[in-house]
Amino acid sequence: MNEFSEIIERLKDIISSEMGERKVYDKDVAEVLGISPATFATMKKRGSIPFREIMEYCARNRISINWLFFDQPAEMLVEETGKFFRIRYFSQLRASAGGGADVFDEEFEYLKMDASILENIIEYVDVDSIDAIHVTGESMEPTLEDGSIVLVDRSRRDISKDGIFVVSSGNGLFIKRVRFRVDGMIELISDNKIYSPEIVSPSDLRVLGRVVGNITRI
Repeated sequence: MNEFSEIIERLKDIISSEMGERKVYDKDVAEVLGISPATFATMKKRGSIPFREIMEYCARNRISINWLFFDQPAEMLVEETGKFFRIRYFSQLRASAGGGADVFDEEFEYLKMDASILENIIEYVDVDSIDAIHVTGESMEPTLEDGSIVLVDRSRRDISKDGIFVVSSGNGLFIKRVRFRVDGMIELISDNKIYSPEIVSPSDLRVLGRVVGNITRI
């Protein structure tokens, strides 16, 4: 990491460009960081970097913190960051491939995934619409194992097309294949043939999204 003096000199270059290329002094740096000149002088003497103030300044001015502290080019950071995606992961939610289950709640964490893995297991990547949830039960085996994690694209709810969907009914949350019947009812179909299809009314069913990927476990 760059030393105090190197970081301050970089800040002075940035501030100078904002002030018409005039000479920038320590008091100018202290002012833009919201630190009193006396406090800044003490920090400089001790080599104590004002991390919080610098990060806030960088955030306001869209300056790369990694460039300022570690000399890492912004282009490299964009390239590396693009290798990963953050998916909302409802770790406490269990979508049933067997019996009933809880409904979606608002508690989630982020699951970081390698983009190369995602490209291999989903048809396209729209991170904002994809959530990750657990599978409970064995009715969708061998396609989806009990305890595995599925990626659900909540923007895709057209059940007229083939696929596996996460649906909600009065009995809870389910992962099933969905098929319209000629009588207007809907079949929830399991891949495990020992489970019989469940017949439900369209008015009793809410489609939450299509399963577009499967992670065995994490």
